[in-house]
Amino acid sequence: MSLLHGKSLLITGGTGSFGQTFVRLALNELQIGRIVVYSRDELKQIEMARAIADERVEFVIGDVRDKSRLKEAMRDAELVVHAAALKQVPVAEKQPQEAVKTNVLGAINMIEAARESGVSKVIALSTDKAAHPVNLYGASKMVAEKLFIAANAERRPGETRFSVVRYGNVVASRGSVIPLFAKQREQGVIYLTHPQMTRFWITLEQGTRFVARCLEAMQGGEVFIPKMPSARILDLAHAIAPGCRIEVTRVRPGEKLHEVLVTEDESFRTLEFDDFFIVKPEIGNWNDAAWQGGRPLPAGYRYASNTNPWRLSVDEIRQLLEGMGYASANPL
Repeated sequence: MSLLHGKSLLITGGTGSFGQTFVRLALNELQIGRIVVYSRDELKQIEMARAIADERVEFVIGDVRDKSRLKEAMRDAELVVHAAALKQVPVAEKQPQEAVKTNVLGAINMIEAARESGVSKVIALSTDKAAHPVNLYGASKMVAEKLFIAANAERRPGETRFSVVRYGNVVASRGSVIPLFAKQREQGVIYLTHPQMTRFWITLEQGTRFVARCLEAMQGGEVFIPKMPSARILDLAHAIAPGCRIEVTRVRPGEKLHEVLVTEDESFRTLEFDDFFIVKPEIGNWNDAAWQGGRPLPAGYRYASNTNPWRLSVDEIRQLLEGMGYASANPL
C-alpha cells in the first residue's frame, strides 16, 4: 500500500496534461482520499469533471498569483503537487512580467500558504531549462527552485517540507513539438530551428509516476532528476513525418540547442542512483541517512541531452509514439 493512501492532496495547474494524468494515477493506484484540482480555466475543469466523475475530486477556480484563494483551497490538504506554470518559452520572452508573476510570485504564495495551512509535503515541478537558464522561462523556474529549497532549509521540526522534481520535455504534452510537426506534415514540409538540436524526453505516464514516487519518498530539500533518453529533434521529425521535406529556419529567442539536467556546478553535491539523481541542497540541514546507496558523481560531471549515452534512434522514437497510440501515418 502506498504511503499516500487516504491522504488529502491539492494539485495546482491540475487541468493541464500532467495534472489530469496525475489525478487519475492518484485515484486509481495511490488511493488518495481527497483531491482538490486548482486551476484558472473553468472550461477545462468542467471537461475534466465530466471525464473523471469521482466524488473524491473537488474543482476550485483560482490562480497561484492569489495567495488568499490558494490558502482557502489548501484548507485540510496534507500534500501539494505544484504544477502550475507559464511554460511557453516564446511567450515568456515577449511577456516576461507575466511569467514572473506566475512562476516566481506564485511559488512564494505557495510556500507561504502551505506553511500557514500546515501542509505536510509540497513537491514542485521544474524543468531542464532551469539548469543554466538562457531564457526567461528557465530563469523563472530556477528562481522557483531556489525558493522551494531555501524554504525547506528554514523549516523547524514538524513544519512543511519542500522538494523539487526537475525533468525534460514531456512527449506529446500540450504545446509540445509533436502536434506541431503533425500539422506541418499535412503540408509535406517540417520546419526545424536547428538540425543538431537535442532534447531529453519523458512520457506523461513516466513523469507522473516519478513525481508520485518522489512525493512519497521526499525528506525535504531534494531536487529529484530522473534518468531519461535523449533524441535529436531532426530524428523526431523523421519519425513523425517520414519522407517530408525538412527546412531549417533559425533558433528562436530563448531557445537552447541542448538541455542540461545536472550542471557541472551541481555535480559535487549530486547523488546518482540506478534510475535517478538527487541534487542535495547547498544550505540548511539535509538527511544523508535517508538516501543510503547514492553514488557521488565525478567532479565536473554534466548530464546533458547531447552527451547523454541513452540516445533514441528514429525507429525507437517511432515505437515510443506508437506505444502511446500515435502512428506516423495518422495525425498525432
